[in-house]
Amino acid sequence: MSNFTIKPIIKPLGDSAVIVQLGEGMSPAIHEKVRNLSALLNNLPFEGFVESVPAYNNLTVYYNPVIVHQSRAPLQTRLSPFQKVSAFMNELVLEIQESIPFEARLVSIPVLYGGEFGPDLEDVANYHGISTEEVIRIHSESECLVYMIGFAPGFPFMGGMDERIATPRKETPRLAIAPGSVGIAGKQTGVYPMETPGGWQIIGRTPLDLFLPGMSPPTLLQAGDKIRFVPISPEEYADYKELKK
Repeated sequence: MSNFTIKPIIKPLGDSAVIVQLGEGMSPAIHEKVRNLSALLNNLPFEGFVESVPAYNNLTVYYNPVIVHQSRAPLQTRLSPFQKVSAFMNELVLEIQESIPFEARLVSIPVLYGGEFGPDLEDVANYHGISTEEVIRIHSESECLVYMIGFAPGFPFMGGMDERIATPRKETPRLAIAPGSVGIAGKQTGVYPMETPGGWQIIGRTPLDLFLPGMSPPTLLQAGDKIRFVPISPEEYADYKELKK
């Protein structure tokens, strides 16, 4: 019997998805429940299930409303597709086993900090009254957790960054940020997988590709991964790039 006590809040998202919220804020414990719920659903899907997308404190469940409407046991036939899926998810939440930890993958991401690849590193240092070397040290010593993939294909939103370098987004976003750019926004850090507009404080760049369209799943990182940033030199950055050719 699970001792999971938080009652989920389930809300519709259009006519073919629901959001199952398991708590508030950004918490590793809540996110572990979200990932466990996603794993349970993938192993025990209902008829008409399409996919699930974990986020900070909720799981978005996509489904085919026609198939769900036509389905019978274990879903009640007189209910709407939203009601059927909600009932199923409420039951599935009870199966979450808090005593079984979710095994996280540890991924090292090499980063060339500062210079043309990290144009905001000095601004972050000045904001906190510390040196750029200290910003790099603090950022690379933090073990971060990928809470969700979103905004752009493969973009990881990470928590767990040391709050000593937490820095607000830029007042005026850039129109284009280069792929691989490592940024800070408030208490979060992240990596831009492709060129896109953005307002995060860019402190470095990784030579790794985060969006991998030829693979399944097409992203280097997944929700639940633990990340360590590893400072590298310009020569090492060039070597990484050369190996990818």
